[in-house]
Amino acid sequence: MLEVRDLEVRYGAIVALHGVSLTVAQGEIVTLIGSNGAGKTTTLRTISGLLRPTKGDILFEGQSIAKSAPHEIVKLGIAQSPEGRGVFANMTVDENLRLGAYIREDQAGIAKDKERALTLFPRLRERIGQLAGTLSGGEQQMLAMARALLARPRLLLLDEPSLGLAPQIVQTIFSIIREINASGTTILLVEQNARMALKVAHRAYVLEVGEVAMQGQAKDLATSDEVRKAYLGV
Repeated sequence: MLEVRDLEVRYGAIVALHGVSLTVAQGEIVTLIGSNGAGKTTTLRTISGLLRPTKGDILFEGQSIAKSAPHEIVKLGIAQSPEGRGVFANMTVDENLRLGAYIREDQAGIAKDKERALTLFPRLRERIGQLAGTLSGGEQQMLAMARALLARPRLLLLDEPSLGLAPQIVQTIFSIIREINASGTTILLVEQNARMALKVAHRAYVLEVGEVAMQGQAKDLATSDEVRKAYLGV
């Protein structure tokens, strides 16, 4: 479904990604793990069209999207739930959800997907008229994910969904990620909590200083001595 080929991305003179290549097959959960500054968020932002690669290509279902605008990429079927949640604080939960569907005109489909999102995240149903800025961190994360789902993506990009959340909420978020995937949405997950990411993912890539250092089945990387020492604290 997604193929990233030899991606190089720069911030001015600084090279953030050095020839990153990865693939995501339809129906998979693939995770990118690595320390801060490894290039995980940069990779997602480039796939979303928010950053332009200086070299390399990104193919979605065989079509190059490396030069496409972010809204065009959303129309093709890729949506991102950003790091830091990025909810519109002065708008209600309902308004945030409706913004997720801004490129769509199928009102019946939007209503159906909104209902599905509120079933996945029942806490949001209880707070549907509340300002997003007054939600807890966990609720804002749920809203960011639900808003992305309203674009009806075939590929969902999740950037640090567990960041700063209490352990119980983290368990809930990862349980919902599994559910979203089981219902047919392919997921590319960036996550600092390597233990949880490797539990939920089918395959994983380890990024170090803008390069792919390791890749493989998630269950194999979870038992790798190198990964355990570096990322799992074992």
